Amino acid sequence: MRIEELNIGDVVYAAKTILDDGSIPDGSEGEVFVTAGTRGVITMIGHVEEQPETSVFLVRFEDAALNLSAPIGCWVEDLAVEPR
Repeated sequence: MRIEELNIGDVVYAAKTILDDGSIPDGSEGEVFVTAGTRGVITMIGHVEEQPETSVFLVRFEDAALNLSAPIGCWVEDLAVEPR
């Protein structure tokens, strides 16, 4: 299965370590959001307005205590359907 075929509520994994790219208000650019292999759930799926073929996934990832994080915007290449 491909990431593009997933729906809201589906489980995904971080394909790589995901960092703050500086677009989060009050965030710290370069801060680690999640490490590769972290499990998460898709909470919303959207598209880039200027490029409707480009999907953006909002994902809430688990921490060590299995609590869900605030939603993080992810590109297709940030996610995997199987743990790595």
